[in-house]
Amino acid sequence: MKQRAILCPRCRRLIGSEEKVCSWCGTSRSSSWWQFMSWTRGAMVGDRIVKAIITVNILFFAISLVLHTSAGGSGGFLSPGQGSLLLLGATGTYPIDYFGRYWTLISANYLHGGILHIIFNLMALNQIAPKVSGEYGASRMFTIYTVSGVLGYVVSYLAGVPFTIGASAAVCGLIGALLYYGKSRGGVYGNSVYREVTGWVISLFIFGLIFPGINNWGHGGGILGGIIVGALVGYNERRRENNYDRALALLCGIITLCVLGWAVISAYSYS
Repeated sequence: MKQRAILCPRCRRLIGSEEKVCSWCGTSRSSSWWQFMSWTRGAMVGDRIVKAIITVNILFFAISLVLHTSAGGSGGFLSPGQGSLLLLGATGTYPIDYFGRYWTLISANYLHGGILHIIFNLMALNQIAPKVSGEYGASRMFTIYTVSGVLGYVVSYLAGVPFTIGASAAVCGLIGALLYYGKSRGGVYGNSVYREVTGWVISLFIFGLIFPGINNWGHGGGILGGIIVGALVGYNERRRENNYDRALALLCGIITLCVLGWAVISAYSYS
C-alpha cells in the first residue's frame, strides 16, 4: 500500500509520499508516532516552564510597584522607582561593589523598569522559549535561560554598567542557544534556523543603537552565554534529555526561588 504524505512531527513541514525521512530536518517517518508523542510531552512540560517564568516576572513586577508605592515613591505610570528595584535585586557595579549583592546576578533577570519593558521581554520569551524547548528539551531550556542570564549580567558588570535589570539577558541566552543549534545542526532546517535567529540578533543590535538605556553588554553577554551553555548541554538530536539534565534544571530552579525569596524578605526588611 502506497504511503501518504504526512507532517513531520519535529519541524511540522510536509514529508512527501516517496520520502523515508524529512528533507528539512532528517526525521524518519517510520518512527514518527513515537517521536511525535515524545515531542508533545516535551512541549507540554516546556509550556508549563515558560508560563512559570512569565508568572514570576509579572509577580515581581507587581511587588516592585507595591514596594515603590508603599515607600511613597513617585514616577511614571506603572514604573517602579530605582529604590524599590535596588531593594528587590537590581544588579550592576553599584549593587555589587557597594553592597556585595552578588546574588543580584540572578534576581535582576526577574525585574523590569516599566510596563512596556516587561511586555516586550515577555513577548520575546513566549516566542523564543518554545523553540529552544523543542530543540533542547524543557529542562535544558530552563538551564540555558538561567545560566546565560547570569553570564549576561557578569559581562555587563565587567563592562562597568552601574545599574541594570530585565529578562532580556536571559532571553538573549535562548537566542544564542538557537544560534549554536542552527550552526551545529546544519542542513536545510539548521540553516533556516540560523538565518532566522541571525535576523533577531541584527534587530537587537540596531535596537540597542537607536534607543538609549539599552544594556547592550547584557544582551551580548547573554547571547555568548547561550552559545556556550547550548554547546555544553547539547540538543535533542545529539542526545535526549536525561535525569542529569532534569536535576540541573531543578537546581537552577531552587537557587532562583531562594534568591527571589531572599530578595523579597530583604526588600521589605529595609523598606
